[in-house]
Amino acid sequence: MRPEQACVSKEGTEEWVTVDKVRKDDLVIVRPGERIPIDGDIAEGDSDVDESLLTGESMPIPKYEGERVIGGSINGSGLLKIRATAVGEDTTLAKIVHLIENAQSGNAPVQRLVDQVTQVFVPIVISIAIATIVLWLSLAGEFGAGLIAAVSVLVIACPCALGLATPTAIVTGTGAAARAGILIKDVATLGQTYKLDTVVFDKTGTLTQGKPLVVSLESIQGDTNSLLEFGAAVQQGSEHPIGRAFLEAAEAQCINLPGVKDFKSITGFGAEGWVSGKQVLVGSRSWLLQRGISTKPGEVTADLWESNGRTVVWVVVSNSLQGIVGIEDQLREPSIAAVAQLKALNIQTILYSGDSTAVAQRVGRLVNIDEVRAGMRPEDKVQGIESLRSKGHLVGMVGDGVNDAPALAAADVGIAIGSGTDVAMETAGIILIRPDPQLVADAISISRSTWRKVYQNLFWAFAYNVVGIPLAAMGYLSPILAGAAMAMSSVSVVSNSLLLKRWRPKAISGMETE
Repeated sequence: MRPEQACVSKEGTEEWVTVDKVRKDDLVIVRPGERIPIDGDIAEGDSDVDESLLTGESMPIPKYEGERVIGGSINGSGLLKIRATAVGEDTTLAKIVHLIENAQSGNAPVQRLVDQVTQVFVPIVISIAIATIVLWLSLAGEFGAGLIAAVSVLVIACPCALGLATPTAIVTGTGAAARAGILIKDVATLGQTYKLDTVVFDKTGTLTQGKPLVVSLESIQGDTNSLLEFGAAVQQGSEHPIGRAFLEAAEAQCINLPGVKDFKSITGFGAEGWVSGKQVLVGSRSWLLQRGISTKPGEVTADLWESNGRTVVWVVVSNSLQGIVGIEDQLREPSIAAVAQLKALNIQTILYSGDSTAVAQRVGRLVNIDEVRAGMRPEDKVQGIESLRSKGHLVGMVGDGVNDAPALAAADVGIAIGSGTDVAMETAGIILIRPDPQLVADAISISRSTWRKVYQNLFWAFAYNVVGIPLAAMGYLSPILAGAAMAMSSVSVVSNSLLLKRWRPKAISGMETE
């Protein structure tokens, strides 16, 4: 899946080395048609990159200077020089392989029960074989017929089918999920996912693109450039999408930002720091009111913007309102279909957002979600999920940010969007490689299909032994027929599991495929 060698540029010369000798910050040259050996950022060049192996995305993705590329993907028509950011076991591809191996190597609770049954299976079968000889000898007086029947019992008894029933389905199911861009970390998560009846979505970066844009500015003191300068300067230490929106707006206006000192990110509220010797607060109206700062000068405009679905960010300099900034985040194109898919699977959908009620309700209406709760801090989201679980719901939480991590951990199944933060992905039990919320329903669909196969396999394996062993003991099956039946039982279990390879992720339809 990745090349064995890489072309590294060192001091103006090109040198081919084995991939394990490439180091972080090395400059790797990838020619058209070659597979990219490492994760990195494009230092020079542009091209279309085929990432279908990793993301399931069928079309090549345009990549330009400064953008990230993933090891294992295939370069298109352009020559790329890539600065390595992750090599060896730290690459995305290596981590994906590791996750799949972990998921496929674990034991489900039902498999542990099967293992216990299998341990006593052989002694029971031997006892039945001995009893068969005794009964044939005592009732019919035929030792030879009894011996043949006993041999048939030993031949037809098949613990193999029982042992194969669960792992073959799990390996095939998790493999099919991985090909679709759904990484299931372990068997326990797979076992919880198929039972989910409620899915809670975060808004920013999950149902929306997570790339909010500054669309309006109103200065209370000074001009809008000064407002944007203070607001963006304090956000230089922030990883929040709104912070990035400020920085992009400032860059577009060619504003040189002063440094920030004593930066603090207050999760669920905003950020603060010292800029040019002045304390600057950037955050929500409720946070400023808690700190005793008047928001009255900007409330009329803020109410109007919020009624139109914009997020309003307030900027305070030296305890005085500097102005307000209107932010909009575009909906992800698949979000409407994602919610429709979940409803087709009879799953309740809920939106938890830290935004204002107007902004959250607007997104909720657009995607036709069942319930919307706004103004929620990370601890509120955790309490909301715990409340749902206390009422008997099995809850999946979908998010991508640092502030989603507690809720992801609190849910029965945490589902992280792959474009999100490392903290969210570490906390979640399922990682969606593509930022496509439709994969949430697909994860539930493949989980249900996988467990359906497990129970079908177990039913067949138990039924086969329950019916076959008595028939063999009564002399209806010769050892040859018993051997053929035993082989067919294992083949049927494996074949049934392999049908999961036919499963395909859906775009809009919520119907499951076997």
